[in-house]
Amino acid sequence: MGAVPHAAGTTFRVWAPHAESVAVTGTFNKWKADKNPLQAEENGYWAADVPEAKPGDEYKFSLVNQGNRIDRNDPYAREVTNSAGASVVHDPAFDWGDDNFQMPAWNELVIYELHVGTFNAPDAEQVGTFASVAEKLPYLRDLGINCIELLPATEFPGSRSWGYNPSNPFALESDYGGPVAFKELVKQAHQHGIAVVLDVVYNHFGPGDLDLWQFDGWSENGGGGIYFYNDWKAKTPWGDNRPDYGRPEVRQYIRDNALMWLQDYRCDGLRADAIAFIRNVHGEEDPGADLPEGWSLMRWINEEIDQTMPWKITIAEDMRGNAGITESVAKGGQGFDSQWDSSFVYPVVEALTTPNDADRNMLAVADALAVTYNGDAFRRVIYTESHDEVANGKSRVAEEIMPGDADHYFAKKRTTLGAGLVLTAPGIPMLFQGQEFLADGEFNDAEPLVWQDVEARAGLVHLYRDLIALRRNFHGQTRGLGGQHTHVFHVNNAEKLVAFARWADGDGGPGDTTVVLANFANQAHEAYTIGLPGPGHWTVRFNSDWKGYDGEFGDFESFGTDAEEGEYDGYAWHGSIGLAPYAVLVLSQEG
Repeated sequence: MGAVPHAAGTTFRVWAPHAESVAVTGTFNKWKADKNPLQAEENGYWAADVPEAKPGDEYKFSLVNQGNRIDRNDPYAREVTNSAGASVVHDPAFDWGDDNFQMPAWNELVIYELHVGTFNAPDAEQVGTFASVAEKLPYLRDLGINCIELLPATEFPGSRSWGYNPSNPFALESDYGGPVAFKELVKQAHQHGIAVVLDVVYNHFGPGDLDLWQFDGWSENGGGGIYFYNDWKAKTPWGDNRPDYGRPEVRQYIRDNALMWLQDYRCDGLRADAIAFIRNVHGEEDPGADLPEGWSLMRWINEEIDQTMPWKITIAEDMRGNAGITESVAKGGQGFDSQWDSSFVYPVVEALTTPNDADRNMLAVADALAVTYNGDAFRRVIYTESHDEVANGKSRVAEEIMPGDADHYFAKKRTTLGAGLVLTAPGIPMLFQGQEFLADGEFNDAEPLVWQDVEARAGLVHLYRDLIALRRNFHGQTRGLGGQHTHVFHVNNAEKLVAFARWADGDGGPGDTTVVLANFANQAHEAYTIGLPGPGHWTVRFNSDWKGYDGEFGDFESFGTDAEEGEYDGYAWHGSIGLAPYAVLVLSQEG
């Protein structure tokens, strides 16, 4: 489909079942609609070979419906001059060099979500690009990140957007650098040991600069025509622009798009935006508004990925706690590999941002730590900050804690407490751009990250780097943080503490079983007692109160503890340990 260059020119092919005639116009024929007509094929397809057309040429399809001529961009265009401009014949050839990247095991992933336009923009007047993202890959690698997740990067109107208003779903945003620059970013990310996951938007298209709208001139009820529902099913929070998941050609269009990113662009996974609105008109558990064809579409795509590229990850944003989203296709599920988890972010962020210690709910935090989907700890992605959670009337966690004073002691202590949970709890951990150096305010598409803060808050960056090293078991002492097993064994809602154990193999043991103790109160403990999963000495591998992380932290002494016999918290051993206010400790046994 689209424009396919070859040795003898370019083949153009388009689906326009209600057109009376179709031609391709472009720079190769001086935009003359009578020069290169397409021939009608079966089922509303049109095609032609144009010997004069070559990569780099601009073009459009010129369709006639009821005597009216309509010029449209190619729905499958891999490149456009801009969202209101023309399609470009794109040569997909690219020198991938020795790119034989191996996707990290999913239980070892640490995801970093970023927005190309603001992640590393030169200044507030210019948008960032795929090339400017690539400049920061060494920094992300050294932080310990092994997967970046890009907000949608397909062509949208203008130069600034979050990306959730795709106008040309197959074309990379021209202001970001276009398709070749994107491939170069993926290639360089792989060279740094970093996987690339791309956010895709299939719950709606547009609404602006959308040539898919009434593409061949046909519509019903004032709807969007052949690519969209033309009845009550069209309605979304973003306009009446939901694709028609029941129409075979539209299903193929979305399937082709998903596979293109994984095959042609070598992305390592996809994050599907707001799929609740693909499976239900209202995005709710409302059987009367279900879209079974939407459910089956995503299941079809996931099944094909699993059969052909099973190491590539698909992540759903559903946010409804629906285990069927990540259940296998064979068991009737939708087949996603993981899903963003509202049951973690909402209670944990509430516990971090609630002003008064007495109001923090440790029972809710304990429940959030224990959630799994389909019996698999890594079927969920956990975080305290994402593009959604720090915008739309909300701010960065530090800003929510201390409005206007994100650099306050309480803000730093409690945001890092949250980071401690994200990077030790069951699930695939995710950070949002700048979180590690306390980016403040709220996220928008016009304010670039302030990279000088990496130096100004180097200690906090060090904290995140240490946590990620533990999460990925760089030192061979915390394998349990990548394990399937979790036991929340201590919940003190009066004094606001929670402790849990993680382990990977059998009953765990030295180098495996890892204990995390978190204090959600502004109260220190000289010798706080918890149960311990085993005997011997338990060493503190991480103490968020270390002064090296921030000069205002207390350096509270938390060296470790020798396990004593005696039942406590359901274990046969226990120990006492010092714990600072709003701090998290990570302990494991000496071998």
